[in-house]
Amino acid sequence: MDELSIGFSDLKELYRSYMPFLKHGGLFIRTGTGYKMGQSLALTVTLPDALESISVSGKVAWISPHGSQSAMPAGVGIAFIDDKQQFSAKIEKLVGQYSASGEATYTM
Repeated sequence: MDELSIGFSDLKELYRSYMPFLKHGGLFIRTGTGYKMGQSLALTVTLPDALESISVSGKVAWISPHGSQSAMPAGVGIAFIDDKQQFSAKIEKLVGQYSASGEATYTM
């Protein structure tokens, strides 16, 4: 299983990357690495102002290749499949203030 580490320095970037429409939530990770749909990944994520990282496993559920429409960044959306630490709920609590903003995200 491949591993990815990502750190979010601000809440707005976390909001743009969060994928609440997936069953257990997920994150869009900006990367030029070519992953395949359904590929399993281990994520290590540091949230804004967090002292420690959180690990969660996931699968590739979204791919935005280089040069995709609407000038969206290249990357992959990772659907959480093992969210024993309630990671998705932690993210939703952090980005709640942006939810009603209608501001564009990296996926939808």
